[in-house]
Amino acid sequence: MDSPWGKLWVSDAHVHFFSHKFLAILAEQQGGARIEELGAALGWQTPPPEPEKLADHWARELDRYGLKSAVLIASIPGDEDSVAVAVKRHPDRFYGYFMLNPLAAGVPERVSTALANGLCGICLFPAMHRYSLHDERVEAALAAAEAHPGTVVFVHCGVLRVGFRKKLGLPSLFDLRYSNPIDLHAIALRHPNLRFVIPHFGAGYFREALMVCDLCPNVYLDTSSSNNWTRYLESDLTLRDIFRRALEVAGPKRLLFGTDSSFFPRGWHVQIFEEQAKALYELGSTEEQAQLIFGENLRQLLQP
Repeated sequence: MDSPWGKLWVSDAHVHFFSHKFLAILAEQQGGARIEELGAALGWQTPPPEPEKLADHWARELDRYGLKSAVLIASIPGDEDSVAVAVKRHPDRFYGYFMLNPLAAGVPERVSTALANGLCGICLFPAMHRYSLHDERVEAALAAAEAHPGTVVFVHCGVLRVGFRKKLGLPSLFDLRYSNPIDLHAIALRHPNLRFVIPHFGAGYFREALMVCDLCPNVYLDTSSSNNWTRYLESDLTLRDIFRRALEVAGPKRLLFGTDSSFFPRGWHVQIFEEQAKALYELGSTEEQAQLIFGENLRQLLQP
């Protein structure tokens, strides 16, 4: 892909796979609405019933922009099979994560089944599902993940907004008490064989996310989204400032480029790439550092 440094092998560490089943689960939550109605209300193309076809669409989107690969996230509990199908369809292009609610029944079995089925990461949203990371049920999920070497644990911290739920009139009873990255510190130390990813630079808990990265070498930061959370900070930090501090603390080998792309017809969010590439280039990042952040770190994290 073209960049200020020339051609880069770019991989996206954060893409939501909004499948047909994903919309079907939302439709159930809305009281049995038709999937097509939900798509129209959201301004999305209704995804095809076959996840293989949506996987093909994303593969073409990667080709369109010259991307090497992407992490696809099953973005609602119960939809991991859709992403597993996509990974099997294009194993050289996609890695798969799935959202997990540790408070649900049968979590260790669900984790083991999903990881055995080709997925490589679990996504925890403590504020969304209202639990502490120190809950014993989280520990059971992590133990199941640890039985599969190489598993990544994605932990959403900070501010959490789900725009599509608001548009559909669905409640979002999130609890920010459970969103501080500091809660991850002891857990990451206790599980050195797991790799943890904090998306969006901590989404408002930037200082705390940096502290955890500094103390835990198995914690990574994902750079995805517009990073509008910077308006909560006391000083007016620019994206360039954010990258400078992240590089000073975590170094170039623990930053994972991501966009938070999700639905069609918008597709891959190229503007996020352009803004982040510009910020890093203006900082004076070398081509080697850029290649690490925009692709090589993800490859090393997820490939055996």
